[in-house]
This record gives sequence, structure tokens and C-alpha cells, in this order.
Amino acid sequence: MARKAAFDHKDYPKAIILCKEALTKSPDYSDIRVFLGRIYTWTDHNDSARTAFSYVLNHHPDNEDAASAFTDLEYWNNNYSKALEYCNQGLQYHPASTGLLLKKGKILNATKNYKEAFSVIDSLLQKDPKNSQARSLIGTIKDNNSIHKIGLSYDYVYFDKQFNNPWNLVSLSYSQPTNIGSLIGRINYANRFSENGIQGEVDFYPHISKTFYAYLNVGASGTNSVFPRFRYGASLYANLPWSMEGEAGFRYLRFSSDVWMYTASLGKYYKNFWFNLRTYLVPDNKYISQSYALTTRYYTGGADDYIYLTVGTGISPDDQAAASLLGSQNKLKSQKIGTGFSHVFKKRNILSLDLTWYHQEYKTNTFGNQYDLGITYQRRF
Repeated sequence: MARKAAFDHKDYPKAIILCKEALTKSPDYSDIRVFLGRIYTWTDHNDSARTAFSYVLNHHPDNEDAASAFTDLEYWNNNYSKALEYCNQGLQYHPASTGLLLKKGKILNATKNYKEAFSVIDSLLQKDPKNSQARSLIGTIKDNNSIHKIGLSYDYVYFDKQFNNPWNLVSLSYSQPTNIGSLIGRINYANRFSENGIQGEVDFYPHISKTFYAYLNVGASGTNSVFPRFRYGASLYANLPWSMEGEAGFRYLRFSSDVWMYTASLGKYYKNFWFNLRTYLVPDNKYISQSYALTTRYYTGGADDYIYLTVGTGISPDDQAAASLLGSQNKLKSQKIGTGFSHVFKKRNILSLDLTWYHQEYKTNTFGNQYDLGITYQRRF
């Protein structure tokens, strides 16, 4: 009757009365007392909730539900040290509890202990790879896992019609966490259009709150043909309910003329899968050019172990193999399909391999094929 009053009718005072009546008959009935504590938590009677949870844990220190409920109470009230204390107490008796491990990862993430948070959630996913909440959480903390990370990538791009010579792209990156987010520096080299070019870039992912974080990018080059002479962009990300994430932002690229693009995306974790739908909109005097991409990952282990498939239309400014065409071809048609995998070996090494096919309209009603083969190695230390 108390559950019905609370869940069906939101009548919390009645639910409290019924719980107390039940406890007069069975004062050691832990499930009732924990439920009473949860009702107190929901109604902001925090001291009463602490009394209920403490009673259960004093009499039954191995009660997982009480430890979990006490952890929630302190976490929601930003008492992270207490939340971690009760969570660890529960894990002493239930070390394989996915619920408590997930809560511990959230607490460590909130206290910016990203390395340990990553370790906890990554180990959880090894036991329960279909846990959508853990998969969503680790996506927000994985770049903060190591003190340092260095990466090297190479792309070979072949054209059957549009250009006589293939393109070669090399990128060297270095990242490390800061107190407010991950900072990444990158040097890009490319040989395309029979020219050489170098671009410097900086990415920054500042944390704003439990719900929001941002992406900031700035880059510059000495040429406006191989790379845009100047680029910058920003996005705001929001961690949404049901293991979802939303994004809205813009990108600016300076070639011989300015290219402004606006982007939005929606991501969803479901068991071992991650789905992401993204669009880029390029406004013009007469119409808005549009591009769309749907990406699906299937995770085989932790955050960096997966295979993926992507399909899309149009050109993305975040795609190094095609972004240089935006200055001249953003109004032409383009389709792509790509696949690849990422795998972690010996815990700190990540190897990725990608293959993408583009069907590109490089002149009005004239199409050609573009093939991009990429390989990336990253080392965390």
C-alpha cells in the first residue's frame, strides 16, 4: 500500500504513515525501512533519511540496498566524501555489484578523480558490457583517464577521377587532463593538390557541471588550399536521461572565403551499442546546404574496444580527409560509408583502423570515388 501511494499517487505523506505502521509490526524489516528512507530523500527530509539508513546499516552492515540508497542521498546533496564512504562500505560485502560500481564511478567523476573513475567503470564493463549507463558515463571520462596521451595517425586517400595523385595526411597529437577538462594539441601535415601544408590545432573539453561540458577548437595554417588558413569551433554537450547525449554548436573555416557551419547531434547508448545522428548546416544566400551522418558502434570491451559503421551525406568540417573540399564543394552532393575498429592491447595502447568510401560530386553532375584508409596509434601513460 505504501508503494502504491508513493508511485501511483505521489502521496508521500500517506506512504510515510503506512511505512511507519508496518515498522511497528516488524521493526527489523529492512526493506520497509530503506523504502521509508528513500521517501524521505525524495521529499528533502535528509536527516530523517539518514536516520533510517543508519539504522539498517548498524543492524545489517551487508545490506546492499541501504548502502546504495545512502550513497544516492549523499551524492545528490554533493556530499561526495560521505557518498564514497557508504558506496565503499557496500562494495566490501558486494564487490561485484554493478549498481554500486556505477555509483562509485559517478562519484569519482564528480570529484574529478578521472583516472580511478575510468578504471572502475572500465572494469564494470568487462563484467557487464551491455550496461548502457556505464557505457554512457565512460564516454565522458575516457579522455581524462591518463596523465598524458600521445597519438600518431596516417591517412592515405585515393581518387579514381577527381585528382591524379593520392593524398597523404599525418597527424601527431598530445593530450593531458587539466583541473577543468582535457586539453589536446595537434600538428597536422598533408600533401594534397600537389602541395604540402602544415596545420596546428588545439582542442579543449572543459567541464561545466554534472550535466554539461563543452568542446572548443582553434587551428591555423600558412596555406588556404591544403588546410583552411584558420578554423575555430565550439559545441555544448548535455548528458541527458536514458543514456543519451545531445550537442549543439558551430564550426568556422577560412579558405579563400568564409565557411560557417552549424551542427547538432544526438547520441544514445543501448547495451553494447552506441548510436549517433549528426547534421551540419551551411547557410547561403539562397539555400542551406545540409549533411547528415549516422554512426553505430558495437563495443566488445571497454571504452576503446569497438567496431563501427557510419553512413552519411555531405562533407564534415571535422573530417580531415574531406574538410579541405568545403571551400569549393560544399554545395555539391556527396555520400559516404565507412567502417573500422579500435582495440586496446596491453592496457595502455590503442590501435585503430578505418576505411571510408566517398561518392563525390566534384563538378555539377560529375561524380568520382574517393577511398580513405587510416590507421591510428595512441599510447596512454
